[in-house]
Amino acid sequence: MNTREDQLKAFDRLLTIMDELRTQCPWDKKQTMESLRHLTIEETYELGDAILDKDLEEVKKELGDVLLHIVFYSKIGSETNDFDIADVCNGICEKLISRHPHIYSDVVVADEDEVKRNWESLKLKEGKTSVLGGVPKSLPALVKASRIQEKVSGVGFDWEEPHQVWDKVEEELQEFKDEVNAGNQDAMESEFGDVLFSMVNYARFLKISPENALERTNKKFIKRFQYLEGKAKLLNKNLKDMSLADMDVFWEEAKKL
Repeated sequence: MNTREDQLKAFDRLLTIMDELRTQCPWDKKQTMESLRHLTIEETYELGDAILDKDLEEVKKELGDVLLHIVFYSKIGSETNDFDIADVCNGICEKLISRHPHIYSDVVVADEDEVKRNWESLKLKEGKTSVLGGVPKSLPALVKASRIQEKVSGVGFDWEEPHQVWDKVEEELQEFKDEVNAGNQDAMESEFGDVLFSMVNYARFLKISPENALERTNKKFIKRFQYLEGKAKLLNKNLKDMSLADMDVFWEEAKKL
């Protein structure tokens, strides 16, 4: 692996290239924080895909893309004298030191859970008015549900045992069924949301990432369906013309791959 000196040289090289692109490249010169925002989100999702695929070569590449965006935003910030990359680095360093008193001070913690509780308490002392204040509004709903539950758990608002959470799941499922039977569309949607929220909570107790779990199922479904499409094409058949029984034969084959 590279030495710390090599790492610093590589980072300095990136900063130099960013300076050059910002002054010489027509596209880079035009970019603003707002124009980069959707690209940054896209790069983050691509990194997430590579992580789920366990493709470390791709993870390395996507980390580079995300790092470029961090450097890009910092460069734009420096042009208005608001902040630069040193401010960004020092800011996160100070935050990490402040929120890890068990490392940089004399605070003693028993385990990971206590670290999390201390983390949320420290953020409130920093001036945040709510434990949930740091949850981005634009997060996808499934991820947001996970973050909300993690954060309130950090201050002790939580179930004690997994079976209590499962009881809540069953309670919400019954309420959802009742609304389905009643045919109330708005109430059905509300109760379905409660079912999902409780399932996300149960997943947390089982140390399962609901986002990762659902994406694994998405990928599995796509792979099997594309196998089905391929088999139909070999037989010169249109999926619309095939019966469910015919399609199910290939689906079962795909499940064995």
